[in-house]
Amino acid sequence: MALKLASILGSFGNRSDRYMTGGYASDVSLEGLFDSVTRIPELSGVELVGTWQLTADSVAEVREHLARTGLQPVSVIPDLFATQTWGKGSFAAHDAGVRRAAVDYVNEMAVLARAIDCPCVCIWPGQDGYDYPFQADYAQAFDWFAEGIRACAEAAPDVRFALEYKPKEPRNRSFLSTADRSTLFVKAIGLPNVGVTLDVGHALEAYESAAESVALLQREGLLAHVHLNDNYRLWDDDMIFGSVHPVELLEFVYWLRRTSYDGWCSFDQYPYREDPVRAIGEGAKWFRALEAIVEASDDDELDQLLRRGDAAEATAVVRRLLLGGGGASVDAIGAVGGRVEGGA
Repeated sequence: MALKLASILGSFGNRSDRYMTGGYASDVSLEGLFDSVTRIPELSGVELVGTWQLTADSVAEVREHLARTGLQPVSVIPDLFATQTWGKGSFAAHDAGVRRAAVDYVNEMAVLARAIDCPCVCIWPGQDGYDYPFQADYAQAFDWFAEGIRACAEAAPDVRFALEYKPKEPRNRSFLSTADRSTLFVKAIGLPNVGVTLDVGHALEAYESAAESVALLQREGLLAHVHLNDNYRLWDDDMIFGSVHPVELLEFVYWLRRTSYDGWCSFDQYPYREDPVRAIGEGAKWFRALEAIVEASDDDELDQLLRRGDAAEATAVVRRLLLGGGGASVDAIGAVGGRVEGGA
């Protein structure tokens, strides 16, 4: 079955960076943001950023737009990264008052998530990390972070909390940085409603195989949510999904299917200079195309391929899957290799 696709709502609005602080586009109304999502037929859900699009005052309007467009609320993302309060950390801040405020704020976001019938709060603790040696007590930070997340999860056992890891930015080093660290952290919390968000671009930036990260998180029952984008591995560029790493992303989609992932895959693209409907729409088409390749492929062939571990054969099969008949078959390549080995 095709996986459910959504997008972060703010990706269709004005996008700024530290150079173009006023943004590369114009501000867009909440109604306009929802209408933009409906222009991409592959999308059926939205994620909302707390304080940006979802507040106690905007709940009624958000519910109205959800009903009007038929889009499903996928997750609420608390703004723990762009509000000055969290500039030196949130759940792991040195200031105990800030840590308490982070718990209170995320608890509020869980209440608002319930109010719009949204099952998930996706937490990206972007400011929780460090920049210099001897700046952080790593053991203490781990405990503070765990205490805060545990408090939120215990206060809202009916809500799924999906922790999104990232190796760096805005801090030079993030506490929640990789899939395996996230696994260790969530297992230490030990609550069934706490899981992990796998952002493809963050996995690439961490020099992970996104496919392997899917396998790990699914093995532990922790994959709660997925964000889709692409980059050059040097930075979290949030580019069009499939535009840079189609081979790796084909394997990523394969492992989503193989492990029977049935959650949402949501686009977290940041089209600074592109039309967001076209850019995110192209990412959606790439995902559906890769999904169709996996669905149409021979499961036994791919399983046998993994068992044999032959890199040349794997590359030939992937080329055939992506490019069709545009090249020699696997058997033909083997025959050519045999002739070369035998000498001219």
